[in-house]
Amino acid sequence: MIDSLDDHLEALYRLRRFGIKLGLGPISRLMRGLGDPHRMYDCVHIAGTNGKGSIASMVASVLSRAGYKVGLYTSPHLVHFNERIRINGAPIADEEVVRAAEAVRRIYTQSDPPTFFECATAMALYHFAQEAVDWAVLETGMGGRFDATNVVTPQACVISNVTLEHTEYLGTRLEDIAEEKAGIIKPGVPAVTGVRQRQALAVIEKTANRAAAPLRRLGKEIRVRQTANGTFHYVGDTRQWRGLTVGLSGSHQVQNAGLVLGALEFLQEKGLILPDEAVYAGLREVSWPGRLEIVCHSPLVLLDGAHNPGAVGVLERFLRTQTDPGVLTMVVGILRDKAWRGMLRRLAALCNRMILTRPQYERADDPAEQARFVRNYHGNVEVIPRIDEAIAFALDTLDSDAALCITGSLYTIGEAKAYLERHQPICRHRPVSSPTGS
Repeated sequence: MIDSLDDHLEALYRLRRFGIKLGLGPISRLMRGLGDPHRMYDCVHIAGTNGKGSIASMVASVLSRAGYKVGLYTSPHLVHFNERIRINGAPIADEEVVRAAEAVRRIYTQSDPPTFFECATAMALYHFAQEAVDWAVLETGMGGRFDATNVVTPQACVISNVTLEHTEYLGTRLEDIAEEKAGIIKPGVPAVTGVRQRQALAVIEKTANRAAAPLRRLGKEIRVRQTANGTFHYVGDTRQWRGLTVGLSGSHQVQNAGLVLGALEFLQEKGLILPDEAVYAGLREVSWPGRLEIVCHSPLVLLDGAHNPGAVGVLERFLRTQTDPGVLTMVVGILRDKAWRGMLRRLAALCNRMILTRPQYERADDPAEQARFVRNYHGNVEVIPRIDEAIAFALDTLDSDAALCITGSLYTIGEAKAYLERHQPICRHRPVSSPTGS
């Protein structure tokens, strides 16, 4: 049975040719055919432009430390498909990928196949039911209202933030994007949000009010405050936690943790048993690779999947405090449907040398075209189309006191991690795993 894993994954990846189709009809049909597995456990549902993966991983970490069996569904994966579907931190086993894929493929016909994401989501929801999880924590893929994950009715939902993204699918105004994200809000289901822009927040508030869904806003009903010793305090409507730490790099993670605690506070009010020690340990020990992740210290090698202007802003703030632009090399691969001009302009200001490359993905852009643009702002730009060759060249020409940042897309980071795992000796000291999130 395990021998058919590659065949199943190949068939799954072929579904990418159907592109992105927003709507809940296909996933609803899959769920009915599978016996409605998504109704067999409680869920927390998370949407937003940035930070939703970090938030999902924190929620799952805290719940698992509290003794619950917790499924976590995120996207995209970095190296292996199995990373998308986890239970208590462990990726789904190969034989279980086969089992879930076979179950889903029996439901749909070749004349009406689901998209890749719909199929992967169905596999995750099916697997969580088969394994009898107590909780499933689900990260939306795109938007929210018509995202395949929105087939669930959660116990709480989180909308991290809103910026312009995927405008060809979600709309060209901030209010349009907010309306799509707010589509995960269900009648009576409590929600927390970190959205601050007046127009976007008004849409979320209106949606929650219409659904009679309690809404708490970061900076208003729920607050976080960082302290001089590196900890932070959370103050909510009914709960306070003091002296917390989060195991993910970047000051923005404190804001993400505030949203996590807001959702958990709602769940406690609904009867969730959640010891304080689980909250402290879950946040402190959380792992989320590929986001501000240091994989080597000599030379410093940093991976960050920043793939939109907001995420680039987070990376920019981190690099300005942690690296010297005079010794920083960047390897950058950005997809063509991203706002790459603005992203590259900001990244160019942070480094001494930029190497443009491209992931092996159909939405990858031509690095030569990007290089022509960057040379208007930076004099040291090179093009090496293959990511492995770009990283090898960067490391071969890097001094021990220099730094390398690989960024631009999670697909770029996935290929980078695969290459670096095969070439551990590139680090003069043993690599240090500091998994973090953005």
